[in-house]
Amino acid sequence: MDNPAVTANMMGLQVLSILCAAYLATFVLATFVGKKTSSGTYLGSERCQLETNVPLLPGLVDGLGAQLLQRRQLYAGTMSKLRMLMIYRMAKPEEVLIVEDENGNIVRETMKDNDVLVQYKIMRETLIYLSHLDHEDTEKQMLKKLSKQLSGEDWTWNNLNTLCWAIGSISGSMMEEQENRFLVMVIRDLLNLCEITKGKDNKAVIASNIMYVVGQYPRFLRAHWKFLKTVVNKLFEFMHETHPGVQDMACDTFLKIVQKCKRKFVIVQVGENEPFVSELLSALATTVADLEPHQIHSFYESVGHMIQAESDPHKRNEYLQRLMELPNQKWGEIIGQARQSVDFLKDQDVIRTVLNILQTNTSVASSLGTHFLSQISLIFLDMLNVYRMYSELISSSIAEGGPYASKTSYVKLLRSVKRETLKLIETFLDKAEDQPQIGKQFVPPMMDPVLGDYARNLPDARESEVLSLFATIINKYKVAMIDDVPRLFEAVFQCTLEMITKNFEDYPEHRLKFFSLLRAIATHCFAALIRLSSQQLKLVMDSIIWAFRHTERNIAETGLNLLLEMLKNFQASEFCNQFYRTYFLSIEQEIFAVLTDTFHKPGFKLHVLVLQHLFCLVESGLLTEPLWDAATVPYPYPNNGMFVREYTIKLLSTSFPNMTAAEVSQFVNGLFDSRNDLSTFKNHIRDFLVQSKEFSAQDNKDLYAEEAALQRERERQRMLSIPGLIAPNEIQDEMLDS
Repeated sequence: MDNPAVTANMMGLQVLSILCAAYLATFVLATFVGKKTSSGTYLGSERCQLETNVPLLPGLVDGLGAQLLQRRQLYAGTMSKLRMLMIYRMAKPEEVLIVEDENGNIVRETMKDNDVLVQYKIMRETLIYLSHLDHEDTEKQMLKKLSKQLSGEDWTWNNLNTLCWAIGSISGSMMEEQENRFLVMVIRDLLNLCEITKGKDNKAVIASNIMYVVGQYPRFLRAHWKFLKTVVNKLFEFMHETHPGVQDMACDTFLKIVQKCKRKFVIVQVGENEPFVSELLSALATTVADLEPHQIHSFYESVGHMIQAESDPHKRNEYLQRLMELPNQKWGEIIGQARQSVDFLKDQDVIRTVLNILQTNTSVASSLGTHFLSQISLIFLDMLNVYRMYSELISSSIAEGGPYASKTSYVKLLRSVKRETLKLIETFLDKAEDQPQIGKQFVPPMMDPVLGDYARNLPDARESEVLSLFATIINKYKVAMIDDVPRLFEAVFQCTLEMITKNFEDYPEHRLKFFSLLRAIATHCFAALIRLSSQQLKLVMDSIIWAFRHTERNIAETGLNLLLEMLKNFQASEFCNQFYRTYFLSIEQEIFAVLTDTFHKPGFKLHVLVLQHLFCLVESGLLTEPLWDAATVPYPYPNNGMFVREYTIKLLSTSFPNMTAAEVSQFVNGLFDSRNDLSTFKNHIRDFLVQSKEFSAQDNKDLYAEEAALQRERERQRMLSIPGLIAPNEIQDEMLDS
């Protein structure tokens, strides 16, 4: 691998593989759908409803149906050989974590190969079309190859891998009855293969393939409880297998299956004495005994999904209590020791345990939502006390050790606990249903330990998660939070602005979260912004302009969205004239500045919306006071529209010195003429930019982002019309397992 020539040759072969796969995909699609037209579409593709069990597309007219049937019959033999090729050469899907390295060892994948993922996507689509063309041949070839694995005749790691990746890739393409019959044989044979095959590496390969296949077929598992139970128990076995990657894949697959089949685990199945979730909770300690902390968190999240599906509140609370028994027991011991001596909480091992317990709680809160209330209520006040204490420890460490103290492992560990505390509260409040009493219970106690702490801390010790937590709270409880906004402003506004406006690099996490918080306030508690003094409002507006000037896309977009909220809200308020007299011209100037430089193209859609708002407003008559300053403008304009028109021409003439006065005037007049039709207005601006010297030599795809998004949505709708092209796991289906 160190030889550059060999590396280049391998890269070339990979590119060639992708190109070959893409060519075959086009050929198979043409055979499947029909003849390609000059516009790049396929005849009949818009006029037909696809049926998975009908080899010929119904609804084709003008002799197209006969042509297509003839074409399919002509290539039937070729398609069968192609199926075999795809099954033998299937690329590795993203979900598979266990791979063979260059020395022939089975290891955990450390880095994703994007070329392989591209190849898998192309091959998967091709195999789905091939499956639709002849389900029987697809099933026959796959089962024949699997039987050879079982007999040992064709057994190799690679042969089993490609076969199972191919089986998983066609999920959703068969009729349910055929899929059920096929999967019964596949899962049975794979489980048998796991039992009869010796060797740690061999078992790891088979385990990885069992997990991949079952994770792709939630519809089958929902319909077959015994298989579902067998598969989940097999996953529990794999959770004790310490071979690299097996445990991670077992936890990932368990979560994926539970999300699609959760209802099955909380009802008493035929032949069972209790729901599976109860059985699982009884053996919980044993099941997770060999898992790493991050795997345990994933496991707890999965069980949280199960408990969430239980409709009986009494049972649900009982299950939650049993699930949290181990972490709560450890939490109780730590808090008990801390009450005797607070220094106990300073030990690094204790801090790590506290962090682990909080992460476990966050995982369950993310899947359980509102029903996590009883658990978080149990630990909430003690958690805030730990937060306060660790914050004081961080501040004293930084005060004594200077800026470098914030980089020490001890301070980083303490901050991890603070962040996880904030994340847990935010996750719960975000997932909880809109119940005002929850807000009243949890927000007031946080004001000093969290908000006050943020204000008091040194900049390097302030957690950005405080900003996102309060943004979530305001988005959740809306106008009910209006009385708390002044306190919020006092605690975070000035001190955060000082941190983030010195340059464009420092405190990157605080930037985006700060503007997200401002947007939440502008959207839901606008009345609180009106109460700000003119100096404070100027700070807000300056910070918004600063945000959309930012070259970081997320920050600029958040700033522009926030600006749109402010413009709309002030337009509808009694302060409309006052606000726009102060800010209209500076906003227009700043928006044109970012619109016409070439660094802010991703914000094009929002730039257009802001400009449309301004031009519509100025021509609407809502602004009853002049926008110009009578002291500096030599003569009065008949109306604001005429003034802004002339102001804009002067502004753009300066920005585009290569353009003639007539060209600029034509552009500005076009803006006013098309202001009421967003599509025309946008195209007018885009044409102007693309034709300008600054943009003409550049890649301007960001200016066409909306059209590209529409094209992607059309492609998704096309894929949804062909069963299997979008994997069942990617479709947000309703629970079918009630």
